[in-house]
Amino acid sequence: MPALTSPSVPFGPSGAPTPDSSPERGPQPLSGPYDLAAALLGRCTFPVAGTQLDCAVSGGVDSLALLVLATAAACRVTAHHVDHGLRAESAAEADVVADAAGRFGAVFVSHRVEVGAGPNLEARARAARRRVLPPGAATGHTADDQAETIILNLLRGAGLDGLAGMRPGPAKPILGLRRADTAAVCAAAGLAPVRDPSNADPAHLRNRVRHEVLPLLDVAAGRDVAAVLARQAALLRDEADALDELAAAVDPADCRALATAAPAVARRAVRRLLAGEHPPGSAAVERVLAVARHEAAACEVDGGRAVRRSAGRLTVGPVAPAIRSTGE
Repeated sequence: MPALTSPSVPFGPSGAPTPDSSPERGPQPLSGPYDLAAALLGRCTFPVAGTQLDCAVSGGVDSLALLVLATAAACRVTAHHVDHGLRAESAAEADVVADAAGRFGAVFVSHRVEVGAGPNLEARARAARRRVLPPGAATGHTADDQAETIILNLLRGAGLDGLAGMRPGPAKPILGLRRADTAAVCAAAGLAPVRDPSNADPAHLRNRVRHEVLPLLDVAAGRDVAAVLARQAALLRDEADALDELAAAVDPADCRALATAAPAVARRAVRRLLAGEHPPGSAAVERVLAVARHEAAACEVDGGRAVRRSAGRLTVGPVAPAIRSTGE
């Protein structure tokens, strides 16, 4: 990790901006609140200093900490705020991000998307956000988000990939931190994160996992379950990579190859065929394998898609009215 130096608008002891270091003195060691950033960067996966890094910054505690830490890592940061227009206060939240970006020497870009009322609001909002963010934009997911995601994937039956969770890297650079860490960064920097009331709405399953399931598991296990899940995810990612090497030799569209491969390898190949925002559920994978074995002509899978067989090959496309997951 490169030595940490002050960004274009560094902290003073009170958390307020101070002038840049003079050219004669050169970059100065980080001090004050940046001591905390220096301690945390060893658990982050930011790209090398000087790299252009697009960051998705909602104004919440995790994304604001992402902005601070990215500048502390000496990345050339662009903070992207996406206003979904779902709450009256969302426009003002863009100002919070713009102020923070200006303070830490990051470029600020605002995006406005329209997400109409209806079912699957969270999923449609995420999809709209992905459409306007640059590819590979960094997000502020933490180890606590990782634990929630793993439990949700377990409930979905998402298999090995689901239990392996999100992969750390430049797009998930603070995945090794906890929410307590991001809150400490914001507090040390004198930032006041915005609070999205939807994060407390029990109608969303993730919120129930966050506020009810994980705390109950902590008590029942007598330990920090999020940390345990993060360690298990790292082990399972290694195993997933090993299976990927085996499955790479299997054409996931070739029915005969799928039908004759070892079950674990065949399932792995099908997951590659169905790759999308989330790991496909185990039931969807088994339906595709049934099509490959000529036990069904076609089947529906996640995301409003269908898998069809023709001349020994599988294709993935939109669902048609005639699709049924039954035999020919």
